[in-house]
Amino acid sequence: MAVVERAGNALPHPFWLFWILSGVLAVVSAVLLAFDVSVVSPGDGKRVAVQSLLSGDGLAMAASTMIENFAAFPPMATIVVVIMGVAVAERSGFLAALMKVGVSRVPASWVVFAVAFAGTVAHVASAAAYVILVPLGGLAFRAVGRSPVLGIVVAYTAIASGYDASPVPTPNDAIFAGITTTAAKIAGGDDAYVSPLSNWFFNIASSLLLAAVITLVTRFVLSKRPDLDADPDADLEDIGALSLSDRERSALRRAGVAFLVAVAALTAAVVPAASPLRGDGGSIVESPLLDGIAAIVAFLFALVGIVYGARSGSVRKPGDVPKLMVDGVKQMAPVLVLFFAIAQFLAYFDWTHIGDVLAVKAAEALEHSQLPIVVVFLLILLLLTVVNVMVTSGSAMWALAAPVLVPMLMLVDVPAETTQALFRIADSGSTAITPMSPYFVMALGFLQRYRKSAGLGTLASYTLPLAVAMTAAWTLLFLAWWALGIPLGPGAPVR
Repeated sequence: MAVVERAGNALPHPFWLFWILSGVLAVVSAVLLAFDVSVVSPGDGKRVAVQSLLSGDGLAMAASTMIENFAAFPPMATIVVVIMGVAVAERSGFLAALMKVGVSRVPASWVVFAVAFAGTVAHVASAAAYVILVPLGGLAFRAVGRSPVLGIVVAYTAIASGYDASPVPTPNDAIFAGITTTAAKIAGGDDAYVSPLSNWFFNIASSLLLAAVITLVTRFVLSKRPDLDADPDADLEDIGALSLSDRERSALRRAGVAFLVAVAALTAAVVPAASPLRGDGGSIVESPLLDGIAAIVAFLFALVGIVYGARSGSVRKPGDVPKLMVDGVKQMAPVLVLFFAIAQFLAYFDWTHIGDVLAVKAAEALEHSQLPIVVVFLLILLLLTVVNVMVTSGSAMWALAAPVLVPMLMLVDVPAETTQALFRIADSGSTAITPMSPYFVMALGFLQRYRKSAGLGTLASYTLPLAVAMTAAWTLLFLAWWALGIPLGPGAPVR
């Protein structure tokens, strides 16, 4: 753990990391051009040669397209729109109330599963999930007479190592879909498109499976540990913090009714075959409905947040709603700054055609190696899982990996959506064990409320059995999904 911590701390901030990688890309592109590296595109049979960023054309492109690269970066507009809606639901108190209900109204024997499953649902609140649910996990376990230390560990691991598995569409789905779409265009042309719902069916099954795995490992492994008791002098919170006031319950019910009415209205609008929300031939898979799914998700979150806030008192006048949205977008400022660097790197990478060369060469190597595609999946999963220990930002890691992995596997007939589903497992599994994640340190702070002597190694030793079991089970689910040929989401075949 000490070695991992020192190595991770030696890495620059992701913003600078992508600029450094852009510099490395420039040098590599110049060397490859000097050796006249090229490939024949399997799509149209045309020769594709590497272009140098250090040439006159390369410098002109870099200087003239910087603003355009940022403005056209696929996840940019989508994530901002989704966050505005989620911010209303979060900052009105709706998401916190919903999570409290999720972990408090269950029998004691189901509290582990309830907290674990709530962890997967909590991803709709992005990073706020850690702040809201991790301390609630400790309270929920105390409320049923179990160790609050165990509750902290279960809640944190469910969020961290199950971060990309959610039964509800999240901002991450929009980010990943945008990056995957950009990468898919390398091999599939400008018409390539990956929807934010492309892994939805797989995500629903994954969230249930991971909650079950956490429950079993907690019962048969972690519960046997002798060091689960809180310190005798620990400052324990009031158990009543899990309960809701009558006004909050009423607000939650009204928000639920508003949500059901909105979904019913949307369904009624889509049902007619001639609905303007359907695509050509009455298609729902390729339709304005799914094209605008990010805006619809944002609207639903904003709606329940407004209704909840109007009743609970957190939204007193119409002017409060845009203020909540602004607060949410402010929290996204670090991500938007990172997007600026990522957008430039991806644009440069695409312009040099190094991605095309790597994809074709790697695809040819795969064909000649005769390795079963399942072995390729496992090797990619292992590589990305190790990288995730150091680069804990999912969007940053996928921005690095997608331009190579997505087109490479597309050239051997693996859909982009399938590669993205594989990435989800690697991006989540090792997150709960790495101190490189800022949320690891935050979870340790919550843990130290109950055990002051707890350190990085303490938390890692708790989360390691859960993270390993979750990654193994999730991988087996992916392989079974692939073998059975089940669609990953609407209009997203796995093979």
